[in-house]
Amino acid sequence: MKTVFIADDENNIREGLKYIVDWEEAGFEICGEAANGEETLNGILSKNPSLVLIDLKMPKMNGIDVIMHARERGYRGKFIILSGYSDFEYAQSAMKYGVDFYLTKPIDEDELFDSLYKIRETIEKEEEDSQNMLHLREKAKDVILHELVTGAGRTEGSRFSDKEAQEMHLDADIYQVVIYENFLRKLNGPAYSFADLLKVANKENHTFEHFEEDLKDVILLKGEYALSRFQDFLSHYEKEPPQKGSPLDSLFLAYGSPVTSLEQIASSYKEALSLVSRRFFCIQGQHTLGYDELPDMEAKEQTLSDMSLQDFSTRLVNYLQSFNRKKVAETLYELEQYLYNVKNDISEVKLFLTDLYLQIKEKMNYSYAMAKIPFPSNSAIIELIEKQYYLYEIIRFFSEQFEMIMNSTGNPSRDTVLDDILYYIDHNYKTNIKLETIAPLFGYNSAYLGKIFTKSTGENFNSYVDHMRIEHSKELLMENRLKVYEIAEQVGYKNVDYFHKKFKKYVGMSPAEYRKNIEE
Repeated sequence: MKTVFIADDENNIREGLKYIVDWEEAGFEICGEAANGEETLNGILSKNPSLVLIDLKMPKMNGIDVIMHARERGYRGKFIILSGYSDFEYAQSAMKYGVDFYLTKPIDEDELFDSLYKIRETIEKEEEDSQNMLHLREKAKDVILHELVTGAGRTEGSRFSDKEAQEMHLDADIYQVVIYENFLRKLNGPAYSFADLLKVANKENHTFEHFEEDLKDVILLKGEYALSRFQDFLSHYEKEPPQKGSPLDSLFLAYGSPVTSLEQIASSYKEALSLVSRRFFCIQGQHTLGYDELPDMEAKEQTLSDMSLQDFSTRLVNYLQSFNRKKVAETLYELEQYLYNVKNDISEVKLFLTDLYLQIKEKMNYSYAMAKIPFPSNSAIIELIEKQYYLYEIIRFFSEQFEMIMNSTGNPSRDTVLDDILYYIDHNYKTNIKLETIAPLFGYNSAYLGKIFTKSTGENFNSYVDHMRIEHSKELLMENRLKVYEIAEQVGYKNVDYFHKKFKKYVGMSPAEYRKNIEE
């Protein structure tokens, strides 16, 4: 409902105006009245009515002066002058200050109602135009804000003028970009809005801007006060973990470095965006990731390689087969550090980890075919690794799986480290096994282990391995499935002539002769 203020020095005229028209039907309600110019001016400034009905001749200040002073002090409402004079000069002066109608007394009821109707239409049109303009300005500001923060659409060297910054409340001495999302990434959107938390914490209305970009909530902090309050939030996380179910527990924050100009804001946003993409490397329970934790990706030269994949695969398989849990843990930590410092994207890191696990699975199944290790299927492994949000979750999965492998393949009768070594040889004699290679797996140097091995078994390491290979080759010759050169490869001899030589040394005849004697 629009409001109207009635000003006339004659009480009977004021009372008559109250009843001459149906104000509710006209779309107005009376908010006040005055009998002189000073009271009228004070009433206009305090009540800010939509419309003022004002007499020209009033004590203390005439109507024209009231209108002039009201306009000078910011009043933008409508005026209808009521006067006993039809003087053109009065009318001309009134129109100068934006008076809408000049009605002479005695007031004609129909003429007044018609004036009220037209003024109401004008006010409603102006309000609609104002809302449309406000909407357009907000929409334009939103577009400009996106361009300013993200750097998209901004030409090189373009900058905002001080006037533009002030009009959009973007003028400040310092800025910082924060991106936030749900800490529990399986949920859609944050349970609490960090922007709402800032509204509560910041009493000023223009300390930050908030918008959404690529399904991420972006905050632009403006000014020392806003940045100081944000530091308070960060301090809370550093001092103690947030309580479960609290607003702070639902948030993950990534923030770029503070900058001192509008043109630098895009660089702060770029840092925050990079940090969000590296959330994969956060430790368990980590709620914030700041610009000081962002590695220099451009300076990084290391990339994922097949050589590194084979190295980690070989070492982990060896430590699993030697039941060296300490070395397994150390290698997993080394793997984390390696992955943190490569410049590949997260999808490539996950693919590397998937290949690593599948290689270990294949090697362990080959060496321990009879153990029936309860590995997950390949498709289950691929899906599990792909769905993990954090590296520590995948490393924890690896650790649990490796413990399962060692429990499944362990020699139940072993009593000493030597039993573990013999068990390892029994499952790896097919490879190019050497004392120098396996000694570190069990915490020995090769010379010392060689002495212990010879003293305990009665023969040196190489002789023991040869005996193991020859015994298995005899079993394969008895099966009569493979050719001699294939059997040589199966038991670890790449050169068939060397196999012949070793076989004859330990058996006293050639492999072919041994097979022939069996058949006879």
